[in-house]
Amino acid sequence: MSMAIRWSMISEQGCAMSPEIITETIKNLNICPDDIQDNELRHTFNTLFNLIEEMYEDYKKTKEENQNLRDAINLLKGEDPKPKFTKNKKNESSEKERKDKKPPKEKKSTKKKDKIIPDRTVPCPVDKSILPADAKFNGYSPLIVQELIIKVENIEYKREVYYSASQKKTYMGKLPPGIKGGYDPGVISFIYAQKHGSNVSEPKITEFLNDIGIYISQPTVSRFLTNDIDDFHQEKDDIVLAGLRSTEFQQIDDTGTKVNGESKYVQILCNPYYTAFFTTPKKDRLTVIDLLLCGLERRYFFNDDAFELLKFLRVSNKVITLLQSEVADKTLDEKEMEEVLKNIFPNPKKGRNLRTRIKEAGAIVDYQNRTDIPVIQILLSDNAPQFKLITSQHALCWIHDGRHYKKLYPIVLLNKNRLDDFIGQFWDYYKKLLKYKENPAQDEAEKLSKEFDELFSTKTGYEALDERIAKTKTKKTELLLVLKYPELPLHNNNSELGARAEKRKQDVSLQTITEKGTKSKDTFLTIAQTARKLDISFYKYIYDRVGKSFNMPSLASIIEEKSAGKNYCNSS
Repeated sequence: MSMAIRWSMISEQGCAMSPEIITETIKNLNICPDDIQDNELRHTFNTLFNLIEEMYEDYKKTKEENQNLRDAINLLKGEDPKPKFTKNKKNESSEKERKDKKPPKEKKSTKKKDKIIPDRTVPCPVDKSILPADAKFNGYSPLIVQELIIKVENIEYKREVYYSASQKKTYMGKLPPGIKGGYDPGVISFIYAQKHGSNVSEPKITEFLNDIGIYISQPTVSRFLTNDIDDFHQEKDDIVLAGLRSTEFQQIDDTGTKVNGESKYVQILCNPYYTAFFTTPKKDRLTVIDLLLCGLERRYFFNDDAFELLKFLRVSNKVITLLQSEVADKTLDEKEMEEVLKNIFPNPKKGRNLRTRIKEAGAIVDYQNRTDIPVIQILLSDNAPQFKLITSQHALCWIHDGRHYKKLYPIVLLNKNRLDDFIGQFWDYYKKLLKYKENPAQDEAEKLSKEFDELFSTKTGYEALDERIAKTKTKKTELLLVLKYPELPLHNNNSELGARAEKRKQDVSLQTITEKGTKSKDTFLTIAQTARKLDISFYKYIYDRVGKSFNMPSLASIIEEKSAGKNYCNSS
């Protein structure tokens, strides 16, 4: 069907024509206003194209809202709503655009051979009877084969028992370290490794152990995972403290979870050396500050910086004046802070947001002035508000910002071309930043700063794209912090990978039920993900700890060793 015929049908039938045909017709419009000499006509076409984009967005939203209303009506009638089919969504990944093509990597097989050391050698002779008379020995063709031996060994420990009548006391021989409840460190470590390293459910762990001859119940498996693990909780605390000390920056993200049916949040705090997980009831600024306090009680300090911050947070001068009269230059604990807020806001139902802002300002300033914990200078995150203001400087993720452009769905061909062209320029600039990180220099930093201003002052004529470009420009300080600190990553993939590990665990175990189970999950997930970053075997590390041999150095000490005197620069 020709373009002219389609437009004729649209004009004759109006709304009777299917939206799909109208959309397809508009998509195929091959008119470029930039080629039109008449300024007024060029402006008219650009205006019409933008109106088409705006009307199409309204149409999509209205269509979705109408369907939701129909579904709600059907549910009220006792009928089923419209089935929701998963459609192929537009790919919002930026892998192709932001990464240069690299030469193929070395085959894994060659690397694997270097890691395998044979434990024994078995000769494989040739049957001499089949050899011809002129056959000569020409050496060996070695092949290393890896074998897994699963062997259950039931050991009876005969503990000597002595009784002293004079002391009325029984003396018994000690078991080897790590034995608990009739199971040795190998079984217990296997349970930890399967649950938190390989993401296997407790029923399946129990089933496998029973299959090979380890007779254990699921409640016992569960108890091993949650009870008497204070040493591992301490390991997690040590990892977090060492991780906070290891770099000037930290990366953070959060994701939703469930605990016994209630919605919670998992905070992921990390850098190139570690990844730590914390399940929290909220995801506000105060929650993030609590994570950075390393277990210390939250305090509130109100100096001039705190009052300036309150003004930035749009707290009224009247409230600030009242607060100054009570807390100026004072440090308060939680109880004292609540008393002050009660005096300023006698009605508990009023001023909730103001209470929160006041506590945030006091807690932020107190955190930034502490000397008993490592205070981080830069927090790298997406643009979520709860991560802002806490540290002296805040860096933003380029990939998160790039995703906003991928969410634009122009239906006019010209606008689609404009969008594709700008996305290409966006990632070309990103690649220049990657090269700068490898060889930072002041003149190059100034050049990239000017280029940022030019690129994000672009006017394409596609209004939705131009608005998006202008929003990126307002984030210049946060996006270009890497020019001052080349060791900063350009993206927040590190914490997103941590969030993915949490989600994969939810795929197997939908939720935790108890507080102990939740804390255990956070602790072992922290140890497992950190061990992988440090190239340490999670199973061997856990076995070393369960067996009380402590032949392996702690993960915290490895973090300190690897980060000593280094500025980590992630150029991927």
